[in-house]
Amino acid sequence: MATHAPAIALLVINVGLLWLLLAVPLGLRTVRVHGSFREGRAKVWSAIFPLGTSADWHHSVLTSHRVPDAPNRVKQTYTHLDRHGEPIVRLIEVTGTVPDTEYEAHVLDDSALDAVFWKDFRERRRLVEDGDRVHLTIEQTDRYRGLAFLIFRFFALRREVKALQQWLETGQSKPARAVFEHPLVQCGLAIVSTLLLWPFFGLTRIGLLLSALLTLVIVLHELGHMAAYRAFGHKTVRMIFVPLLGGVAIGGRPYNSLFEVATCALMGAGMSAFLIPIAVVLHKAAGNDVFASGTEVLIFLLILGAFNLLNLLPMNRFDGGQVLRQIFRSRASRMAGSFLITLIIAGVGWRIGLSTPALLAGLAVFALLSMMGSGGGKPRHRLDEMTGGERILSGLGLYSAVALHGYAIVYATDRLFS
Repeated sequence: MATHAPAIALLVINVGLLWLLLAVPLGLRTVRVHGSFREGRAKVWSAIFPLGTSADWHHSVLTSHRVPDAPNRVKQTYTHLDRHGEPIVRLIEVTGTVPDTEYEAHVLDDSALDAVFWKDFRERRRLVEDGDRVHLTIEQTDRYRGLAFLIFRFFALRREVKALQQWLETGQSKPARAVFEHPLVQCGLAIVSTLLLWPFFGLTRIGLLLSALLTLVIVLHELGHMAAYRAFGHKTVRMIFVPLLGGVAIGGRPYNSLFEVATCALMGAGMSAFLIPIAVVLHKAAGNDVFASGTEVLIFLLILGAFNLLNLLPMNRFDGGQVLRQIFRSRASRMAGSFLITLIIAGVGWRIGLSTPALLAGLAVFALLSMMGSGGGKPRHRLDEMTGGERILSGLGLYSAVALHGYAIVYATDRLFS
C-alpha cells in the first residue's frame, strides 16, 4: 500500500482541484474591480455607459447603439466571433441609471449563447469623483459552479480597466494577450508543473524523468487539440498550462457542428496515437544496439498510453465523454458505447495485472468526476448534425485510439516488468 501512496495522493489532489475549479457550488457571487483615473468624469462616463458617445472605445466592441422604440435597450456588436464566424451580437437592458454616476444592466439576448446562460447575470458600474480623480467600480453578479469561470471574469475585468486607462491616456485601445497566456509564461508553468510532479514519482533522477515525460505527453496531447481547431478554421488557438492538472487547448470561436466537437475532442489522444507505432519501432531498434537502452522509450509509451487512455474514459469532463455524446444521440446507445470503452479499459487494466479492487476504485473515482456535469455556456442554436459518414469516422477514430493506447500500455508493461 505504501508504494501506491504517492499515486493515490496525486489522484486525490487532482480530483479535489478539478472539483474546486469546475463543480463546487458557489451560488450567487459578485466579482468586483476598481479603477482610478485623472480624466474628467464626463469622459469616463461616455466610455463605460453603453449609450455613451465613446461606448465603442474598447477594441472588442464594434458598435453600441440604442434599440429603436426601446430607450433602455442597447444592441452591442463584438469582434468575438460566433459559430459561423460572424461578430457576436448582444442585446442589453440598462436600468437604474443615474447620469454620469451609475447604471445596472443585464443581458436579454445573445447570438452565440442561449438566454439561460445569462439569467442570473447582473452588472453594475459606478463612478465617484474625489478631487482630481474619478474612481470606477465594476461589479458583476452571477451564479457559479466552480472557481474557474469566476476567476476568469475577475481577470477579464481587470484587463478591461487597464485598457480603459490606456484609452483615456492615449486615445487607443490595443488588443493585448494576457501575461498569463504568453508562450514564455506557459513554458515556465510547464517547468513548474514538472517540478511539482517530481516528488510524487520520487526525488530521484528516474522520478524527474517520469515527471518530465508526463509533462511532454500533456503538451503533445494539447497540441493535437490545437491542430484540430486549426483544421476547422479557428483563426486563433492557444494552450493554457495548469500545473498538476495539465493543459487546456482553447479555440478561437464556438463550435459549429457535432463533428467539429467530436474531432477536436478526439484529436488530443488521436494525434498521440500516431506516435505509438514510432515509439515501438524505436524500442525494437534499441534492442539492436542502435540506442544504448530502450527503457526510456518504454516509459514514454507507458505514460503516453495511460494518460490518453484515461482521457478517453466516457466521462463528462473527459475527451471520451465529449466524443461519445456527439456520436451516440440516444441514451441507450450512449450507455452501450460507454460500456464498451469501459470494458476495453478495464480489460487493459486486468491484462497488466491490476487487482479487481484497484480497478473498481479507479472506475468509481472517474464515475464521481462524471457527475460534475458538462458546464459551460449553452449554444444559442443547435449545432449541425453529423452525417452518417462523419458518425462512422468519429466512432472508428475513438475506438482505434482506445485500442492503440491500450496496446501501448500492454506493450510497455510486458517489457518493463517481465
